[in-house]
Amino acid sequence: MASKINSTDSRTRSSVSIFIVVGLCCFFYLLGAWQRSGFGKGDSIALEMMKSGAECSILPNLNFETHHSGVAGVIADSELKVNVFKPCHPRYADYTPCQDQRRAMTFPRENMIYRERHCPPETKKLHCLIPAPIGYVTPFPWPKSRDYVPYANAPYKSLTVEKAIQNWIQYEGNVFRFPGGGTQFPQGADAYIDQLASVIPIENGTVRTALDTGCGVASWGAYLWKRNVIAMSFAPRDSHEAQVQFALERGVPAVIGVLGTIKMPYPSRAFDMAHCSRCLIPWGANDGMYMQEVDRVLRPGGYWVLSGPPINWKNNYKAWQRPKEELQEEQRKIEEIARLLCWEKKSEKGEIAIWQKRRNADSCRARPNNSQATFCKSADVDDVWYKKMEACITPYPDTNRRDEELKAFPDRLYAVPPRIISGLVPGVSVETYLEDNKKWKKHVNAYKNLIKIIDSGRYRNIMDMNAGLGGFAAALESPKLWVMNVVPTIAEKDTLGVVYERGLIGIYHDWCEGFSTYPRTYDLIHANGVFSLYKDKCNFEDILLEMDRILRPEGAVIFRDNVDVLIKVKKIVGGMRWDTKMMDHEDGPLTPEKILIAVKQYWVAGENNSTSSQ
Repeated sequence: MASKINSTDSRTRSSVSIFIVVGLCCFFYLLGAWQRSGFGKGDSIALEMMKSGAECSILPNLNFETHHSGVAGVIADSELKVNVFKPCHPRYADYTPCQDQRRAMTFPRENMIYRERHCPPETKKLHCLIPAPIGYVTPFPWPKSRDYVPYANAPYKSLTVEKAIQNWIQYEGNVFRFPGGGTQFPQGADAYIDQLASVIPIENGTVRTALDTGCGVASWGAYLWKRNVIAMSFAPRDSHEAQVQFALERGVPAVIGVLGTIKMPYPSRAFDMAHCSRCLIPWGANDGMYMQEVDRVLRPGGYWVLSGPPINWKNNYKAWQRPKEELQEEQRKIEEIARLLCWEKKSEKGEIAIWQKRRNADSCRARPNNSQATFCKSADVDDVWYKKMEACITPYPDTNRRDEELKAFPDRLYAVPPRIISGLVPGVSVETYLEDNKKWKKHVNAYKNLIKIIDSGRYRNIMDMNAGLGGFAAALESPKLWVMNVVPTIAEKDTLGVVYERGLIGIYHDWCEGFSTYPRTYDLIHANGVFSLYKDKCNFEDILLEMDRILRPEGAVIFRDNVDVLIKVKKIVGGMRWDTKMMDHEDGPLTPEKILIAVKQYWVAGENNSTSSQ
């Protein structure tokens, strides 16, 4: 009898799995047909999904009654009636909730406080859908997107005038072209990086993660990509019009950010290299606080690059139109702080200076003026969310680990990270890490089998909203895409340091607030357990509206969560111009975790259309 029941159950699960796969193939065939079309508004994928007929219907009335009685029951049509969200006014097309310009001007200007995050209170949050500008089109696929951005997607020409002689950006008909130039690299980013590579081991995988402060349009990060280096670029909101927006339209990792009074939202010892190319940050000010913050996020043995004023001030003070005494004092302060941090100056040539952070505390015992060194007292050096920046030196970790344990990329992607070996992530063992990798390889293989275009270049900017150990991003690793690994500030475990040790990038964030990016900057969003995590923290509606804001028209979302949570999510997004399909977990219908796939419809400001064909 038992064998008969098991046999029947096996056949049932097999039939259900086949049904799900066939349905998904229909769904993603349509998705692929739209996205293979290339540059353009899109080809009405949402409309085609609804027209596709019964043979392509993916569990439209998914019934969990048999296996999950008392949890969800049948999803009846009456339960799916939802509130419809209206479009916001077109003036909000580039709205960034926590860096809103009008709100920013009400805050003090000293130390860039007004350019830091200032999120709206609950009563001021927008409960509408951010529109795309008229004429918005699907971006060019990578690598063409590095050099060309459709004008309609970021219709701002001021940089073409302000930076005309510096080769940042040029306007050519209906596109912007990015020649790869910069204020400090008139010969182009490639030639500039070659100069750095003569001192820094950029080519052999030792340097994998980089931080670009005051990034402009992020050409430095864009050109590092082909050398297998991934840069986290940031700049203030509209210090120059749309610079971070341009970076993301190009397909380069970037966020809105500033060195002001709050710590950067990155863990300690994260980056192999940090960079400032005429970024206008007063490095010697506030007792060297900004250099000390860079030191916190710089890995032992990592490099700091400073190009532009005040380096080589003797030969350049006239061109910079600044008093030589002022520039001399500025460089003196920088050199003094670097010595206090125990950085070794490796090179100064032309307007480029390069320092290297010492590999361990032992090599810093000969620190000059050691009595002047103030060390940070905080027990948790990665507790940085909205924490005030301090003028103090972050101590080296109190373990026997050495930087040499970190392998060169790509080996470090799956090697056991030093933080896990050293037991610095409570509750995560080597076995836990290896099992997590196996799980995400299985999940991502399923994604790749279903979404054939996932590694085609069409999905360039990808976000994992609850990254954990970075297994999703590691399994997706490809030269055609990158993943912003977000570790929620309320996550049970702080794993972002592990993500960086794998050679990936990411950021801390609280999903009860707006993300530090422009609208329409991500092609694919992965939300694993996000809504279970935030169940009692803030409104699902607010999180979903923020996801809609940062997702491109006809971008996709993959939700993984418990069925009862996903039913609530599905109900809300039903009023958001998203098309959704629910399906069982890859392991079959008995698994409580389900998957919800969503595609955002194409529509633009001032139109009532739900797809580009209407």
